[in-house]
Amino acid sequence: MIQAVIFDMDGLMIDSERITYECFRRYLKNINLDMTEAFYKTLLGQTIQVCKKKVLDQYGKEFPYDDCVRQVHKMLDEQILSKRIPIKKGLIDLLKYLRENHYKIMVATSSERYRVEKILKAAGILEYFDDSICGDEVENGKPDPEVFLKACEKLGVSVNEALVLEDSEAGIQAAFAGGIKVICVPDMKYPEEKYIKMTTFICGDLLEVMTYIKGYCQ
Repeated sequence: MIQAVIFDMDGLMIDSERITYECFRRYLKNINLDMTEAFYKTLLGQTIQVCKKKVLDQYGKEFPYDDCVRQVHKMLDEQILSKRIPIKKGLIDLLKYLRENHYKIMVATSSERYRVEKILKAAGILEYFDDSICGDEVENGKPDPEVFLKACEKLGVSVNEALVLEDSEAGIQAAFAGGIKVICVPDMKYPEEKYIKMTTFICGDLLEVMTYIKGYCQ
């Protein structure tokens, strides 16, 4: 029986991936470069190290990657924190349902803690979570299962008692490698067939996730 639900953040709860892509394009435009949506999708859910290698392979070893990431995060946070945080359809309903039915709830994300807490608090959802584990608190990011295994450990549940909610292929792969059931709610990129086979279910939105949990996880 499922006792804990583990949430990714960007692209799953927070509708930030499209905004992030546009922030990358704004930064690159200033140095006469551009980024295709297809290339951006290869970065989704990946570790900082993997993203850096991909970007440097694409734009050259002299590309100012660290400055790019800092500026993109600054633009992103200014944009989403200056307005109402753009959350995904059904998120609040799902969180309320899980809390009312005594599920343990966890955030497990590749983003760094300072950013995670700021965004969850601004979105008004921090109080729903029992705990969180962030990208700067693991040695190996997704698609390695470490972040999800540590999430289970923190919550005191076995991998068989947990359910991961993810939008990215790297996240799907990480959960599957850890032996944890995973539901995918696709964002900018629908998973390829080999990743679909790793999932327990594909849902169109978080309301569908709630319906699934009500029907199959009681």
